[in-house]
Amino acid sequence: MQLAATRIITDDVDALVTFYEKVTGITADRLHPMFAELRTASGTLAIASSATTPLLGDNVAHARANRSVLLDFLVDDVDALYATLRVDAAYAALRSDHDVFVNEPTDMPWGNRSLLVRDPDGNLINFFTPIQQAARTRP
Repeated sequence: MQLAATRIITDDVDALVTFYEKVTGITADRLHPMFAELRTASGTLAIASSATTPLLGDNVAHARANRSVLLDFLVDDVDALYATLRVDAAYAALRSDHDVFVNEPTDMPWGNRSLLVRDPDGNLINFFTPIQQAARTRP
């Protein structure tokens, strides 16, 4: 068995695609106006419109209802990403609709330096760098 993708159901595919393209640097594959995929070597993040949920069954998924799943993205340098997100004008426009930052880059006891943010639908995202790697990139 292989995990093929993680899918987020949303009422605004364009907003989520824009957000994830911006923070990951990956261009989404727009397979349909109601569906997009951001592919990495280790997995795929799929974004689907809430209009697709009736195809899955009655009341099986609701946009903006997630409070238990956290998406983890391994990045080269959490601190550089944080600085970029804070000063980027295009990203600032995204921030106007919601409170993005959950914390500043923080060293976690299990060995990662993490930056927690929320996407436009409120899903929790952890961008992390192993502390040993982060120490090499900090001045």
